[in-house]
Amino acid sequence: MKRIFEIDPWLVQSHELHPQEMRLQESLTAIGNGYMGMRGNFEEGYSGDHLQGTYLGGVWFPDKTRVGWWKNGYPQYFGKAINAPSFIGIGIRINGEAVDLATGKYHDFRIALDMHQGLLTRTFIYEAQGATVQLTFRRFLSNEIKEAALIEVRAQVLSGHATIAFAATLDGNVSNEDSNYDERFWQPVAEDAQAQSIQLITKANPYQVPRFTVLLKQALRVNGQTAQTSNETASGQAAAHLSATLAAGQSLTLEKDVIVVTSRDVAPEKQPQTASALMTQLQTASFDQRLASHTAIWARRWAQSDVVIDGDAAAQQGIRFNIAQLFMTYYGEDKRLNVGPKGFTGEKYGGATYWDTEAYVVPMYLAVTPPDVTRALLEYRHDQLAGAYHNAQQQGLKGALFPMVTFNGIECHNEWEITFEEIHRNAAVAFAIYQYTAYTGDESYVNHDGMEVLVGISRFWADRVHFSKRKGQYMIHGVTGPNEYENNVNNNWYTNTMAAWVLEYTLARLPKADSTLVKALGVTAEEKAHWQDIIDRMYYPVDKQLGIFVQNDTFLDKDLQPASAIPEDQRPINQHWSWDHILRSPYIKQADVLQGIYFLNDRFTRAQKERNFDFYEPLTVHESSLSASIHAILAAELGKQEKAVELYRRTARLDLDNYNNDTADGLHITSMTGSWLAIVQGFAGMRYDHDQLRFKPFLPKQWSHYSFKLNYRGRLLAVDVGQKTLVTLLTGAPLDIEVDGHAVHLVKEAAHA
Repeated sequence: MKRIFEIDPWLVQSHELHPQEMRLQESLTAIGNGYMGMRGNFEEGYSGDHLQGTYLGGVWFPDKTRVGWWKNGYPQYFGKAINAPSFIGIGIRINGEAVDLATGKYHDFRIALDMHQGLLTRTFIYEAQGATVQLTFRRFLSNEIKEAALIEVRAQVLSGHATIAFAATLDGNVSNEDSNYDERFWQPVAEDAQAQSIQLITKANPYQVPRFTVLLKQALRVNGQTAQTSNETASGQAAAHLSATLAAGQSLTLEKDVIVVTSRDVAPEKQPQTASALMTQLQTASFDQRLASHTAIWARRWAQSDVVIDGDAAAQQGIRFNIAQLFMTYYGEDKRLNVGPKGFTGEKYGGATYWDTEAYVVPMYLAVTPPDVTRALLEYRHDQLAGAYHNAQQQGLKGALFPMVTFNGIECHNEWEITFEEIHRNAAVAFAIYQYTAYTGDESYVNHDGMEVLVGISRFWADRVHFSKRKGQYMIHGVTGPNEYENNVNNNWYTNTMAAWVLEYTLARLPKADSTLVKALGVTAEEKAHWQDIIDRMYYPVDKQLGIFVQNDTFLDKDLQPASAIPEDQRPINQHWSWDHILRSPYIKQADVLQGIYFLNDRFTRAQKERNFDFYEPLTVHESSLSASIHAILAAELGKQEKAVELYRRTARLDLDNYNNDTADGLHITSMTGSWLAIVQGFAGMRYDHDQLRFKPFLPKQWSHYSFKLNYRGRLLAVDVGQKTLVTLLTGAPLDIEVDGHAVHLVKEAAHA
């Protein structure tokens, strides 16, 4: 694989522009602030191949589902994350020549994403019409004022005389790359040349979902002073023009301040006034002052979440890149939002929410963010419980079926084998409630809102199973497990196991839940007895000779060949083989049986874990971004240290090294938690159950040391693993933990003068 960015512990940077890898570069330099985000597109424009992308949290469009053979229960629409109006544009002409790195003459190029502060910097020297000019761009999306984007360009003339013309633009004439026939999702509402703003609305749709109105406003400053510009507008566009003539040695700094407001927060008729007030607030400080405030927020986040690795710079860069991108996507400020698989970095996987959040994001965020950030993710699902009931009813089933892909709780993905067969996501939602409760010790959610969710999911499972009279056991047919390279299978071991676990957990929690709520939910003794019967008589496919849990009823009938038998020029198989070929193969996209062993870890013996790992891992092609981390954690637990480190590298640098040759579409945001999980749950062996926090660490051979912090039940712990392991209580009450099987009593050290 070709690495296009240099190894650096805090920077993602390159001193070379790679036109053939432009889309990949744009993905890897994406920035966001939880409210909005964008790919690393160039302010001055770029005429070569690239993917334009700006995205606004919670702003989407319901595109009509079109299938040749309609099936009852299909969603009416497919939810799309739509490309938002672009606000970064600063067209530049030097002595009349447009600056364009696809066609022009330039050198000394550098681009860098500073992960300390989510700051994107780019600089190069451009030669045009007898002048040589150095252009330096800086851009960030504010953590302080969520609606604000700040862009700065500094032009310094190195030789000759240069008349430099700038055109700062707002452009609503955008489309998605996957649009049908260049379909545009935005319609102009108003343009105001004097106010330098445009307002647009998403096109009409026939569904009972909102249309979104967005207003963009810009203001310019030159060398810190309000710029004098000539302004113009067109349909869905606005531009502000200014120019300056500079001699060699002279420079000019142009700051473009942008405010973006949406109808999610501000009614359309109030948007101009709101945007003006926000712009006034924004411009009370300079670019550098706003950057300092923005960086201070990042500093507080990094103080709790940073993972330090000594001895492996590539590993260090990988995990910091992943943490930075996660926090630029979601930090819990808006519980109407969730963690999309592409975040703000691409339009693929249009849904805002997959099961990735509950299975992968929740366990990390519990430890590295304040508790209310993770609780917001749980509340997101409770707030959409009505949609989950609707989804189940569409399939003729009782209870609640949480969607595979959604913006609003209603299923909006139209691939049958994914949307209606991959029902295991219901169990992940319940497991997140368990994880939150076990880790924080806070039972207020599970005893109230969480119990509504658990009962709804349990009722779904109780209706979705069927009883086999021939075997005298309950079964679940016609599903797709986590391994999406098998569809419409019977008795997926993971799905059956997790369905029974949900029923068991719900029954265990019901006596502790709010009695008024339980009464309102109408959970009867007969219903609980039925749930218990399902638990007692659930069917699980096993093979006693191999000593494994079988992925599904017919999995062992396949031609079982290890993934190492696949010719290298046919990997990844999802980009080289037909779907028919993949479905007939024995190859596994991601952890399936092993996902269940990871979740319910304390229920299985070491021998069971080892036999299943040794059987399934060689068959796994890891073509899901979610795969490597689970395997790394289990490998570490089983003492397979080299395999654990190998798989950590894959999850930590999945995007930076473009392992699956698909990062050009956008980053794999939700799977980025996997690098943290692989270190903390894998290498450090962190577990939490039965009110006990435990560690069983090892130090990878290539590393000399690693450390991280954990937010645990009102305390902040520092864990340092080198030749010895040291766990320190930084804040909070004393705590008893276990390290390498030994009891350790932690007390915060007194401060010394």
